[in-house]
Amino acid sequence: MLRSQFEEDLEKLHNQFYAMGQEVLSQINRTVRAFVTHDRDLAKEVIEDDAEVNEYEVKLEKKSFEMIALQQPVSQDLRTVLTVLKAVSDVERMGDHAVAIAQATIRMKGEERIPAVEEEIQKMGREVKSVVEAALDLYLNGSVDDAYRVASMDEQINHYFETIRDLATEEIKKNPEAIVTGRDYFQVISYLERIGDYAKNICEWVVYFETGKIVEL
Repeated sequence: MLRSQFEEDLEKLHNQFYAMGQEVLSQINRTVRAFVTHDRDLAKEVIEDDAEVNEYEVKLEKKSFEMIALQQPVSQDLRTVLTVLKAVSDVERMGDHAVAIAQATIRMKGEERIPAVEEEIQKMGREVKSVVEAALDLYLNGSVDDAYRVASMDEQINHYFETIRDLATEEIKKNPEAIVTGRDYFQVISYLERIGDYAKNICEWVVYFETGKIVEL
């Protein structure tokens, strides 16, 4: 296979991955908005659109394996394809967690809400969206130094997780009838925290692509 063909296929792979990432970014934005505004219709939309994310994953994995089998890339080229494969898996899992938040939105119909907690969840959602966006930009244009910088943004997400968990616990103590709601809050912030972890994974794959070393950021 000509080098020019490999580079053309690789560019398509990158573009498809970025398109997948943008779709998941939209899912994250909409699912948090649906949760804090109690918009069940928007939540259903997020769930339905997950099929598109899964389709991206299947296409990207198929194309990656074809390139490995037919073009037998080595060294940096092989690392590039493997980076795409690993990053695709992480992005797909982000989408799964966005769907789980949407499902919680639907499940919570009629439950007593705690506005102070939901306000903080909205803030956490914005931070998660920022980290995912930065990780996707890093994938396209980043360096090792940028990977460490973006990965460090996850600390703020972890801080939100702990703060919201403590706030929800205190609010439930004041109003025990909100205990069922609290359970869903704990799940939702766990999903958001995991999305942040997957964004950090992308940073780790960028380091792998640049250096050949597998690191934990």
